[in-house]
Amino acid sequence: MQFLLAFVVVAPLLGAVAALLPAPPGLRGRNPDQAVLRHGVTVTGAVLLATLVLAAGFDHDHPSRMQATTDISWIPALDVRIHLGTDGISLPLLVLTALLTFLCALYSYFKLPAGPSPKAFVALVLVLESGTLATFAVLDLLLFFLAFEMVLIPMYFLIARWGGDRKQPAAWKFILYTLLGSVVMLLGLLLIGLKSGTFDMVALATDNGRGLTASVQVVAVLAIGIGLAVKTPMWPLHSWLPDAHTAAPTVGSVLLAGVMLKMGTYGFVRILLPIAPDGMRTFAPYLAAFAVVGIIYGSLACLALARPGAKGDLKRLIAYSSVGHMGFVLLGIATMTPTGVNGALFANIAHGLITGLLFFLVGAIKDRYGTADLDTLAGATGAALYGRTPRLGGLLAFAAIASLGLPGLAGFWGEMLTLFGAFDPAEGLNRPAFLTFMSIGAFGTLLTAAYMLIVVRRVCMGEKRDGPHPVADIQTYEFAAWTPLAALTVLAGLWPAVLLGLTDPAVQKLLAGGKS
Repeated sequence: MQFLLAFVVVAPLLGAVAALLPAPPGLRGRNPDQAVLRHGVTVTGAVLLATLVLAAGFDHDHPSRMQATTDISWIPALDVRIHLGTDGISLPLLVLTALLTFLCALYSYFKLPAGPSPKAFVALVLVLESGTLATFAVLDLLLFFLAFEMVLIPMYFLIARWGGDRKQPAAWKFILYTLLGSVVMLLGLLLIGLKSGTFDMVALATDNGRGLTASVQVVAVLAIGIGLAVKTPMWPLHSWLPDAHTAAPTVGSVLLAGVMLKMGTYGFVRILLPIAPDGMRTFAPYLAAFAVVGIIYGSLACLALARPGAKGDLKRLIAYSSVGHMGFVLLGIATMTPTGVNGALFANIAHGLITGLLFFLVGAIKDRYGTADLDTLAGATGAALYGRTPRLGGLLAFAAIASLGLPGLAGFWGEMLTLFGAFDPAEGLNRPAFLTFMSIGAFGTLLTAAYMLIVVRRVCMGEKRDGPHPVADIQTYEFAAWTPLAALTVLAGLWPAVLLGLTDPAVQKLLAGGKS
């Protein structure tokens, strides 16, 4: 188990180095480009298989205990250790990351985005995977920061070199926002480590803030929270996200929404809640307020983009929907209750599955019609997916109703548990304020349903009119890449205990200061 977790983190990095080397003669296939794309599928497939074996070997009777741990001294002077481990909170995120990266590699094998060298593309995707997996596996604050920052450069180049219109400004905006947030976050992490005498996240969580004064906790939560909020992204630090998603290639959008946004919310749960509980209690009402503003703001922005004549971009609309959905995750964390935090973790996974599928589908629509402009797609000779490509239209409608939180699908449970958590927040928090936040969040679910149904009506319905070239329905490789996401969305919706059985004991222990 120790070897498996270390392999999961390191293998993509080694695979990235190998991708840049010349392929051996027997593995070149028809051409070098095909060889390196097949290499990407092979490495991400091996990592996914190792992650599934890790999940199968995980002791599900004790999900609150750190398992598959590795603890090696790295920088003795600072007591920085190469400390890896996984529990019921991080394991689902490891599996989600490995799955989405493999599906992106598989999709790219058949539909490589236009851009420079495929070698560089595969290497960047693998470095991105390694950094994301490391973020969810490391248990040292400084290692967490290094892994957290490791994903920025590959995502910058994926947007800047393989993106669409206005890719350079979007890439610069992405890197500047996240780097500025990270500088502030590093100061907060150093403050905790120096004041407590250790950077070990397990020891700090067990101490539960007892070794830190209230003022140190408040400053640390403010500094670290800003860096995490940018990555989440929380309103009003979200403005890099729509531009990045609109410009990014399809697989870039899938990975950005599916796993990178989760790094921010994971940091709130893994670091701030157990290590600085008094500081979190001070800022929890403000975090909840920003969260519900994000829910309403994201929904209203989507409604504005969806209305006729707005020239709204469908990728941009899905990006704004992420601002709203991640608002629910932040609201659940702000309640500081097991119910709310479990809801936030469930919503994290659900958002990765559903929004990943939505970005795959929007990318396929843009490839077929040459545009993601809603007015063009809804025109008399536009998409009319139900008539022209019924399977593609049906899957888009499925993803849309999953995103709006239909009971029986994954999107429902996270939002519902978050609202339940806000109904009865942790002791010491202002209950009337959280009841107000709950009401605003519930209203946000109605707005989400409104814009998603408008998108389905405008893009999927309409008179079937064949254009000068026939439009292909779902291809075999698309079916292979998208089916796992749709199936897991249904499974998580019908059987939420699969996830909650993992997260709940770990969350209970985390909030109780390391006591099971």
